[in-house]
Amino acid sequence: LGGDGTLLWGARLVAERNVPILGINLGHMGFLTSVAEEDIEAALERLFSGDYILDSRSTLEARLVREDGTEHDRYLALNDFVIHKRGMARVTRLELLVGEGDEKEEIGGFTGDGVVLSTPTGSTAYSLSAGGPIVAPAMGCIIVTPICPHTLAVRPLVISAQETVTVCPLDRSGTLVLTVDGQKEAELSLGESVVIRQAEARVNLIRIPGQTFFSTLRKKLNWAVRPQGEE
Repeated sequence: LGGDGTLLWGARLVAERNVPILGINLGHMGFLTSVAEEDIEAALERLFSGDYILDSRSTLEARLVREDGTEHDRYLALNDFVIHKRGMARVTRLELLVGEGDEKEEIGGFTGDGVVLSTPTGSTAYSLSAGGPIVAPAMGCIIVTPICPHTLAVRPLVISAQETVTVCPLDRSGTLVLTVDGQKEAELSLGESVVIRQAEARVNLIRIPGQTFFSTLRKKLNWAVRPQGEE
């Protein structure tokens, strides 16, 4: 019961327990909380009769990595991780790498406000506002969206969910922060990097038949809605 923020908070609590979630929207946007307040009774009747669909959504995990290579402090996200500098209008320089071990290779470095690494579910959140693509939730991928890069040569990337992305700070001044689903944050110590990969945990969202990702896009984000008066 609540808005999308409430669902994100609850999803992180139950993701590794395989507990399905029915989101009832008492907030504003309600992109993930698909049942409107006035439809609660009808939705519960269909739920108890078994007339529902389970949408299995992928999650991401992030681990902080010390300079000696040891990983610690694991975090789980349904929407996204954002790496940025603390404070207003503060730019930073980041290097992105993909792969692990001998297969690790550089994607590139850039100066900007930070980077968003999102699931397909999170592609309609901060990543979209930063210029990232909309990705259907059933896709197996990680979306890498730079935030306000100071170059036209850096654009969002969609990579395989089997890959591992490492974000290395190149600017050793100021405090970098890892934000989890826009709700929880952790400060990076000097020399630390962040390793992000798809987690084993999945979030099962209960969907009532007739509700689809694309109908929600049209209704909530006005995707491809024709202007009034246009035939």
